Amino acid sequence: MRPIGEFPATARRRIRGVFTDIDDTLTTDGKLTAEAYGAFERLSRAGFLCVPITGRPAGWCDHIARMWPVDAVVGENGAFYFRYDAERRSMVRRFFLSPEQRDADRHRLERIRERVLAEVPGSAVASDQFYREADLAIDFCEDVPRLSPAAIDRIVDIFRAEGATARVSSIHVNGWFGDYDKLTMTRILLAECFGVDLDADRDRYVFVGDSPNDGPMFAYFPNAVGVANVRDFRDRLEAAPAYVTNGRAGSGFAELAEVLLTAGTLIKRDDRAKDVL
Repeated sequence: MRPIGEFPATARRRIRGVFTDIDDTLTTDGKLTAEAYGAFERLSRAGFLCVPITGRPAGWCDHIARMWPVDAVVGENGAFYFRYDAERRSMVRRFFLSPEQRDADRHRLERIRERVLAEVPGSAVASDQFYREADLAIDFCEDVPRLSPAAIDRIVDIFRAEGATARVSSIHVNGWFGDYDKLTMTRILLAECFGVDLDADRDRYVFVGDSPNDGPMFAYFPNAVGVANVRDFRDRLEAAPAYVTNGRAGSGFAELAEVLLTAGTLIKRDDRAKDVL
């Protein structure tokens, strides 16, 4: 992981969009600061395609898509994207799995929930679970005392033993059934809503994150960035970002935004992507 100052100016000037995790990347100690939100808004106003890519639930993502300065949001670790069409005053909700499959999976996730709570003392179902459509989130430090690495690993093992995918964020272990992740749905979003072949244009987008569940995104994007607290998970990352900020969490995100905003890039809205809505 190289310092963000080594992000080449020529590469920075090519960036057309910013994809970002939310928890401990945009937020700091569980709060969305004015510094980070303001940086995100400045990126949007400058014409960058702005998309949060998060493990947070559908209920929260509906709000984010409507009220934040974003072009869309990918939620529940890739279970869906939401995009609000302000001109038509309608929400586009695109799920990876059918309603019938999601309903069937909820019963399987309930079994996992019971096992985790019985076998991992101190764990709890995440407080935002009520708003979820496709996954189960187990809290290991957001609203409970932080669990040990061994306990977190045990939660992951239970998910996998039941045939589910499991990813560790900075606050939750998320588990789901289905062959998707953050990267899968990001590809679908860019193709369906913006006419972008992400495989061909990945060097024109930045992903910024902080934790192990961002590994597929770090591996995929040559200009991926970690905020400084990504180093806290150095031993758990399946892939590391190319660059790392000096600041932690929201301050690190604001630092990256400044790097992009001062790169001399002038983005016309029609140049950043083809909007097909």
